[in-house]
Amino acid sequence: MMDNIILKAENVSKQYRLGLVGTGTITHDLNRWWHRIRGKEDPYLIVGEINDRSSKGNSNYVWALKDINFEVKQGEVLGIIGKNGAGKSTLLKILSRVTSPSTGQIKTKGRIASLLEVGTGFHGEMTGRENIYLNGAILGMTKKEIHSKIDQIIDFSGCERYIDTPVKRYSSGMTVRLAFAVAAFLEPEILVIDEVLAVGDAEFQKKAIGKMQEISRGKGRTVLFVSHNMASIRNLCDRTIMLKNGTVHMTGNTDAVIQEYLSESMKTRSDNVFKSKFVEKVEVQNNPIEIGKEFMLKIIFKGNYKEKINYCFLGVENEDQRRVFSIGTHLDNNFDKSFSHGDSLTCTINSLNIVKGCYKAFIAIGTNMPRKNLEVIYDAVFFDVIDNNYFNNGLSLNRKQGDVVFNSNWALNEE
Repeated sequence: MMDNIILKAENVSKQYRLGLVGTGTITHDLNRWWHRIRGKEDPYLIVGEINDRSSKGNSNYVWALKDINFEVKQGEVLGIIGKNGAGKSTLLKILSRVTSPSTGQIKTKGRIASLLEVGTGFHGEMTGRENIYLNGAILGMTKKEIHSKIDQIIDFSGCERYIDTPVKRYSSGMTVRLAFAVAAFLEPEILVIDEVLAVGDAEFQKKAIGKMQEISRGKGRTVLFVSHNMASIRNLCDRTIMLKNGTVHMTGNTDAVIQEYLSESMKTRSDNVFKSKFVEKVEVQNNPIEIGKEFMLKIIFKGNYKEKINYCFLGVENEDQRRVFSIGTHLDNNFDKSFSHGDSLTCTINSLNIVKGCYKAFIAIGTNMPRKNLEVIYDAVFFDVIDNNYFNNGLSLNRKQGDVVFNSNWALNEE
């Protein structure tokens, strides 16, 4: 291993047998043993299927992870993202030596501390103070080293009043606070954190992210951080790995990996067909759309209903589920005709000044007599906005330049 590489995964794979505890049956175990003593490969490592939880397979064996390779440098904060079932937690358990890989190996330098689940490593009958010493001892710290940091740990956790109370009486948030404080202040060389911080409140999450930045950038510690919160990943991690069906789908710059992850999520959801009483179909013309070009959305109605429609509202959200803009129209208050089947309502924006990315629109249609929403269609349509030379300067735009863009006139005034 290179001097600045503190963790390295080489062809790491993990196989499980579905529906059974352990490796399976005595027959399979004997078959493995017979192949092993003859110097042959485990016969069940060649029959596993890809880990796609949404589809039924033909094999009882599944690869939770398959041929994972990556390196982590000392002082780096590496993000790990992916959908539920992608293999994130399995990978962290292997890195933390909670379980062993079926094939491959993990090479590390220094101590590893893990926060994989709420209360991991804590004994419910012991007090918070006693658990601090217990966890420190597990990490290889001496009693003197733990004693020198215990006041900082208690203060950071915000659990001072309950520190001499058994942990079984703690809330999940208090348990996470104390567990994170122990792992961070006892200063392992590698800190592995799963989604547990989501249990904490907003104030603690902010403190925890600040502490992780401090121990990585200021003290050269390494952090592996798994989260579904893309804002936290973006703020904390310079490099990110995206797992998909147990394999490394993409690795690289955090912004680029998050863009790919969110785009895939949006495209998956765009395959869903919405159900509506009033609307047959929603279309975006000329999709994908270049930044600053015309945006045209058409709502095609079903007809054959009694309600009168007096207004239509359109909201557009980005990949982070954040509203980018909203527009609407109020039809004439005397509008007394229901839409017939095939009738359409078209919304046109002459210049769509939003940055590149995947977007979705929701539509609300209603009546003014009395004023109420007749229907709200979420995920009505998905569309993409792509780069172009918007400012005519030969440069493309990127996600770091906000959500919207505008043309402007600049003038130099000299005395």
